[in-house]
Amino acid sequence: MLSETRLVTLTGVGGVGKTRLALRTAGVLRRAFDDGVWLVELADLRDPALVAHTVLESLGVRDHTGRCRTDVLAEHLRDQQALLVLDNCEHLVDACAELVEVLLSAAPGLRLLATSRERLGVGGEHLWQVAPLALPDARLPLPDGDLARYPALVLFADRAAAVVPDFEVTAANQEQVVRVCRLLDGIPLAIELAAVRLRALPLEHLLAALDDCYRLRVADKRVGRHQTLRAAVEWSFALCTPAEQTLWARVSVFAGGFDLCSAERVCCGSGLAAGAVLDLLLGLVEKSVLIREVHAGWSRFRLLEPLRQYGQDKLREIGEESSLRGLHRDHYLELAERDEREWFGPHQNEIFARTRLDHANIRAALDFCLVEQGEGRTGLRLAGALWFYWAGCGGLKEGRYWLDRVLGHAPVPSPERAKALWVNGYVATVQGEIAAATAMLEECRGYAEQVGDDTALAYSIHRLGCNALVGDDLRTATALFEEAQARYRGLGELNSNVLLAGIEMAIVAVFLGDLDRATALCEEVSAISLEHGERWSYAFVVYVQALVAWNLGELDRATACGKESLRIKRNFNDLLGIALAVEVLAWIDTTRSASERAAVLFGAARQIWRSVGFPMFGSRYFGAPHRQCESLARKELGDHEFELAFRRGAELNLDETISYALEEQYEPTPLGAGERKADQWTPLTQRERQVARLIADGLSDKEIAVKLVIGRRTAEGHAGHILQKLGFSSRSQIAVWVATQRR
Repeated sequence: MLSETRLVTLTGVGGVGKTRLALRTAGVLRRAFDDGVWLVELADLRDPALVAHTVLESLGVRDHTGRCRTDVLAEHLRDQQALLVLDNCEHLVDACAELVEVLLSAAPGLRLLATSRERLGVGGEHLWQVAPLALPDARLPLPDGDLARYPALVLFADRAAAVVPDFEVTAANQEQVVRVCRLLDGIPLAIELAAVRLRALPLEHLLAALDDCYRLRVADKRVGRHQTLRAAVEWSFALCTPAEQTLWARVSVFAGGFDLCSAERVCCGSGLAAGAVLDLLLGLVEKSVLIREVHAGWSRFRLLEPLRQYGQDKLREIGEESSLRGLHRDHYLELAERDEREWFGPHQNEIFARTRLDHANIRAALDFCLVEQGEGRTGLRLAGALWFYWAGCGGLKEGRYWLDRVLGHAPVPSPERAKALWVNGYVATVQGEIAAATAMLEECRGYAEQVGDDTALAYSIHRLGCNALVGDDLRTATALFEEAQARYRGLGELNSNVLLAGIEMAIVAVFLGDLDRATALCEEVSAISLEHGERWSYAFVVYVQALVAWNLGELDRATACGKESLRIKRNFNDLLGIALAVEVLAWIDTTRSASERAAVLFGAARQIWRSVGFPMFGSRYFGAPHRQCESLARKELGDHEFELAFRRGAELNLDETISYALEEQYEPTPLGAGERKADQWTPLTQRERQVARLIADGLSDKEIAVKLVIGRRTAEGHAGHILQKLGFSSRSQIAVWVATQRR
């Protein structure tokens, strides 16, 4: 169907295998798409306005400007031949349909494969109804040894053997297995939930229990397979202990996964003790209700989407949904404010990694503040506390989205609103939207002066100084930075933001030619950063030191500083810091007469700047070295050679750009040389690379074990190591990653 039409939607009951079929199809067709196969997972997304944003993230397109997300996406895909898999669209049908229509019109080489419980309703859409797994004819006996012909029976046998190692289908029990799978209508998720019960129930007891459970519900064949899955989930729920049932319902409030601490903080009370949560979570893992995953060394848990929806239904039935969402929001507000306090210290990398893992939960918490009556000021607190994530960790666009919304939702002046105003002004400045930033910062300053909020006043003055800096008004910038620093000292305020005021003053000094003052300011800020173990602001200090060294002609030191700044900013996904570091390295290479390399870096830097806002903020002072060095490199290479090298740089993705700038055994392939040689399998071992390829081909752990002649548990161990090393949470992510590497 995909060879004949540009949009195919896989529909069917939850748990029937729509995602698995989509991924297998995408894997088979990956070589047919020169620009790749991309998976967009939408199950954890609740805000329709973020659909295009999520697609951009999945494609690795970093654009944090104020441009329309849909326009950016259409521009990116316009000339590409790619396959986009939109998984779990049913709760966002209208938003997905609107986006799909735009993309199909804008990108003639694009194909879309969607999974949804209902059609998208877009012109040209072709539907494929995903059927349950095949079962034997109920009217005929199953011949001995014929089990392998029926996928439903094979799946049951495979999952049963995983929990009862000596289980196998024999002539004596095969009829019971067939009856179980028939009761479950061949729905894979239902079969898996039932098979795991063999750990506690003999097969005959499992069959009897299912038979009793299903007799009334599915006697009327008109109820359909949705009711069959519902019955399977209800039966699994009924077999849990009361405490497990309570926890199942309560953890459904999480989005995208959670850790033990979060479960204890959000779900305890009303008969559920904190000390019991770990055992209950492990019990739900044993029953295949929860999936346990490891991310960057942290153990986390996740509900499959149909089971999460069932848990939410239970929460509504018992009237706990609103209270649990409030507890969930309170927990992530507490985490955000704690992380904001601890950001100025040695744990910044850990805070960034943990916040990124909880991104979906942060969205859910902010959404609660916007839909629940009387929660506007709390929403301002949460969005404002996350300034380090929005402005410092590559979240400019989404940060601006949430800050705009909470500010619009809570227009009454307050300390919380003042903070959200200066944070949003900071984000808007980095995006290059100076007029919007100035309006918000002036409102913040006016409020602070009126009510005597000295903290808000210091931050608003500081950020107005940044606006003056990028607006080339160096005298005003100096005065504002000095006033802000004096106010910070009076308040006893010391954090990463405060350090930035000193760094920005050093940049002013560089522009004014006072390199001694710039050096002194950098040394002062550097000493404070190193004393506290702070790295994020420190990387900006090292960037300014690179500028100073370059101006002094100390090119080796300038290169070392530029690379150190880039290495640090890579750890935070800080696009502004990365763009500045790549720029200064390009200037240094130009001075060294390494003009081809400089041209590649100029091309790469332009792409990053397009993702942030205006190149070099549109500033004359920031832009002058860029223009001079680019002109010199062009003169040395000639227009044709310069443009070739520039285009090579513009084609690099962010990771490739950083590797090239740091000279990490990477050279971009010249234009016209065909596919890039990009078999970047590290850090996987050779055996793990084999396993990753087989996972991408759709093989189960059991099939991998047979193919590689290894034990099943060994295969499972390799799969777990791959997920951990790559920082992934699902086999589908491995499949997409392998497809990218192969391409």
